[in-house]
Amino acid sequence: MDKKKQKITLALLTAMFLAAFDSTVIAAAAPVIVKDLQGFELISWIFSLYLLTSAISTPIYGKLADLYGRKKILSLGILIFLVGSLCCGFAQTMYQLAAYRGLQGLGAGAIFTVTFTIIGDIFTLKERSVVQGAISTVWGVAGLLGPVLGGFLIDALSWRWIFFINIPFALFCVVCLNLYLHDSVEHKNPSIDYIGTILLSGAIGVFLYGVMVEQQAVYQVIDSIGSLLIFVIFYFVEKNAVEPIVPVWILTKSTILINIVTFLVSMLLIAINVYMPFYIQLILGYSATIAGITLVSMSISWFYCSTMLAAGMERYGARRVVLVASILLIVSMALLCTVSPETSLWMLSCYGFIFGMGFSGTLNTLMFTIQDSVGYANRGAAIGFNTLIKTLAQTIGISLFGACINMRLDAYFRGQAQFSIDINHLASPENGLSLEQIQTALFSAVHYVFLLLLVISLLNFVFAYFLPKKTEIESQNI
Repeated sequence: MDKKKQKITLALLTAMFLAAFDSTVIAAAAPVIVKDLQGFELISWIFSLYLLTSAISTPIYGKLADLYGRKKILSLGILIFLVGSLCCGFAQTMYQLAAYRGLQGLGAGAIFTVTFTIIGDIFTLKERSVVQGAISTVWGVAGLLGPVLGGFLIDALSWRWIFFINIPFALFCVVCLNLYLHDSVEHKNPSIDYIGTILLSGAIGVFLYGVMVEQQAVYQVIDSIGSLLIFVIFYFVEKNAVEPIVPVWILTKSTILINIVTFLVSMLLIAINVYMPFYIQLILGYSATIAGITLVSMSISWFYCSTMLAAGMERYGARRVVLVASILLIVSMALLCTVSPETSLWMLSCYGFIFGMGFSGTLNTLMFTIQDSVGYANRGAAIGFNTLIKTLAQTIGISLFGACINMRLDAYFRGQAQFSIDINHLASPENGLSLEQIQTALFSAVHYVFLLLLVISLLNFVFAYFLPKKTEIESQNI
């Protein structure tokens, strides 16, 4: 890799670290923020609005990058993220902070999408293996450093500095990109699909609102039906659009299967990222730092497996690589179902190493396939759609698994004839539960989720099996 590519890589990794760090540190800082700004009932909105705006904007940024160039759109997204960070740091109320977090999410949408579009443009397959592996490692490092660095900034300065610290790094990314990245724009007179943009944003917004906000199942169903109707209208509008946000022709059998596998693996990934630390801290009784260190093995194997994917794909093909990785996910989820409160951290770390190989072999390989399946003019749109699938999978997954946890806890205590337990405040003295009782109940609930993950991994293998040996899109559209 020449020096120019190395500098571009550094800028991309820094941008991705900003988005990853922001996602992890806000969870650690939330209790301090709520205490300072008040408004505990709004705490979920500082997470939900960020997720909502980043999800809505990812496919839009992908298409804009095709129309106006990668450098301009990614620089714009980073600057929006910078302004959002600055505003968050100066927020005086929870309402303001939630709104500014939404602005941050708009910027993060560009980082999540255009970064991988640039990687597909300028790097060879072997170089992409290293760069995308490094990006995956960045998320692991951010997950480990987020609570530690965030805690230091909060204790030494103020919670506001978890946002202010983004500013110099964001400026570095923009300067570096504009100095070293040179991309060509093929569209001289781009036509923006305003109607498609509005419909897609509305469909995603209505769906995510039902998933993240609505508590009653009947309203969630109504929101889902409304979202589906908007998606149907969106499909027919896109068929006739000059420059569709999501080109309908990219939705072939091959790409649909790729996105289904991506959806299922992303559900597994968010569950591991959330419930493995949950298990280590609340059931085994270790600190957040120990939980992070235990799962570093997943980031290590993810990176090293990624560096070998190019050779594996060239020799065996993408489908076989994904199938082997899917088998590793089945094995790792089966091992997860055997854990108990007596399971050592060393064993959990070994399981994490297998997780990393499975996730890298599926998600990274499928991203390579998406990048190579379309030409420059439509790569942003294809990657933006794939990124949207990942976001929807994680949103649906975390809501589904959370509901399963609550359901199993409720069933556990009802089975113990303790009908008055408040699940939302298990450790409250009013419940009269010992630490051992709480840990036993939580283990029962999390074990149920682990069994569900095994089922999802088996379903994922079925869809992966039907992936074509070679993923191609009609030549006239490339």
